[in-house]
Amino acid sequence: MKKGSATVAQLSGFDEIIDVRSPAEFAEDHIPDAVNMPVLDDEQRARVGTIYKQVSPFEARRIGGALVAENLARHLHAHFQDKPKHWRPLVYCWRGGQRSGAFVTWLRMVGWDACQLEGGYKTFRRQVIEALDALPPTLDFRIVSGPTGSAKTRILEALAAAGAQILDLEGLAAHKGSVLGALPGIAQPTQKHFETALYEALAGFTPTQPVFVEAESRKIGRVHVPTALIEAMRAAPCITIDASREARIDFLLRDYAYLGDDVADLQFKLGCLNRIVSKETLTRWQDYAAAHDLPALFTELIDQHYDPLYKRSQNGNYQHFADAIRIRADDLTPAGITAVAGAILAHTSG
Repeated sequence: MKKGSATVAQLSGFDEIIDVRSPAEFAEDHIPDAVNMPVLDDEQRARVGTIYKQVSPFEARRIGGALVAENLARHLHAHFQDKPKHWRPLVYCWRGGQRSGAFVTWLRMVGWDACQLEGGYKTFRRQVIEALDALPPTLDFRIVSGPTGSAKTRILEALAAAGAQILDLEGLAAHKGSVLGALPGIAQPTQKHFETALYEALAGFTPTQPVFVEAESRKIGRVHVPTALIEAMRAAPCITIDASREARIDFLLRDYAYLGDDVADLQFKLGCLNRIVSKETLTRWQDYAAAHDLPALFTELIDQHYDPLYKRSQNGNYQHFADAIRIRADDLTPAGITAVAGAILAHTSG
């Protein structure tokens, strides 16, 4: 390994990780905890790339070099004036080339022990893909299942508060996993960013202890659960939350109350069901939305859409669903959810 370079395995040994790619590249995905200090912004990168292809590599480097120097100077003034001499940053770009090389050169000229990541983000991404294949089979997953409204995500949070290991796929996906699952004002991550977050979570688990995870389909909103993970989940023991219909409806009314704030958006989401429910049913549900009658809407959604879908999908997708541990839940208030989590731990300990 050449002087001033580092490998992915050495990421934790640096005071700061700096991603010098463009903002768009950074937004698609980045190494966890990295900060974005682009040497070329999105417009500049596109401009230099066009010149490289249409004019010449030399002309692209001549113009790009000037832009990089300007941006480096700005970053040095804005972000590094308070860094002590012993500060040690790691810098990366797409594949450990000229962008991160220029940044590291200037930082080292100042006197900091800056290093360039060998292979850049591309090498990190390869490690993520390999780990997402290798890690799931080594973990002891326990699947928390139950029909819509069973407070499964909140139960996972209660399990975590009790010290258990959990994998919150819906939290990482920023989506509740159903046609109404989009979170208000929160965009879902890209597939790559979702996978990086998954990798970070899986790598942090202790293999000898259970990992509780909610039963999910392969797709959560617009992101997909990697194959090795969904296969490991589908082969894992199941715990079913046997919640009463009344408790589920009450929970949904609390947990999805925000849906009543934007009637047009709720009606649009309901419209996505037009291929699987009759026109008359869909019209009635959209009328409920317009009237802010969420109790009627959620009751019919549970009875006519979510419960039938659940019965079909869980039996077919999860191998041990039929012999799952069943936890009765007539109370899905915070106190009731804590009690359910305690019952799960009592049944799965040892």
